[in-house]
Amino acid sequence: MARDELSDWLDGLGLPAPARPWPESEHRFADGRRYHFEIPSVEGPVVLRAVLEEAAAVGLRIHRISQGSGIMLLSDAELDELAALSHEHDVEVCLFLGPRGAWDAGGQALATEAAAGIARGAEAIEACVAEARRACAHGIRSILVGDVGALDVMARLRDQGRLPRELILKTSAILCAANPATAALLDRLGADTINVATDLEVGMIAAMRAVTRKPLDVYVEVPDDMGGFVRSYLVPDIIRSAAPVHVKLGLRNATSVYPSGLHLQSVATVQAREKVRRAALLDRLIRELTPELAE
Repeated sequence: MARDELSDWLDGLGLPAPARPWPESEHRFADGRRYHFEIPSVEGPVVLRAVLEEAAAVGLRIHRISQGSGIMLLSDAELDELAALSHEHDVEVCLFLGPRGAWDAGGQALATEAAAGIARGAEAIEACVAEARRACAHGIRSILVGDVGALDVMARLRDQGRLPRELILKTSAILCAANPATAALLDRLGADTINVATDLEVGMIAAMRAVTRKPLDVYVEVPDDMGGFVRSYLVPDIIRSAAPVHVKLGLRNATSVYPSGLHLQSVATVQAREKVRRAALLDRLIRELTPELAE
């Protein structure tokens, strides 16, 4: 049932349809679409193959996957395989820079999540550069950044040609934008795609579109440690007002897999499959309620 039909039903009961005052975004991805799907926490080629298999089974196009454990926990062979799968299936593979505060040697992240994404000291910035250089050498062209200083360094190295000019810099959900000023700053620092805070109202996200043309990455089902919100019915309004949007499917009531490895591979794999299944359900909802957004 499309929204105009729903409005008729509500009108018949003397109830107004929800007010939707936000302006419609005129921006799109390069392929003309308003939204792409992203599956996060895809922790290696085995999990990526499961995502691609599940997506084929449900008939869903996945445009991007992201990893959270860090490049340092992937072997050279795994990096090569991820890059090959990226090219073969036309899916962006975005890998996290490490080390990061959540499991670096310091203790602040044990007391507060505020330190989860930080790069501790000049040593960590040096390590981030090493991580980025290694990933790029193996064909990866998208990296996930959790520290504002590291973002600036990566962007300047890219400008100098030391990192590939086509390298995509994605800000992490632990380096999130919660307001237009921060979104604009991350844009100026070189971010190519910007994660927003997981609890923002539609109007708050729409306000960011007024200050940047970069894609916004929006969790619509949020991991428990980032709020656990499930916002399926808000997604059409988010897409309409903030396109282009990477619609990110986390998973509530899921097991943490960071940092991942063989001991968690089966868990990471089945959870990734479920994220694809949820994405397909969400795509159905978007196409039914607001078919014009899927054009």
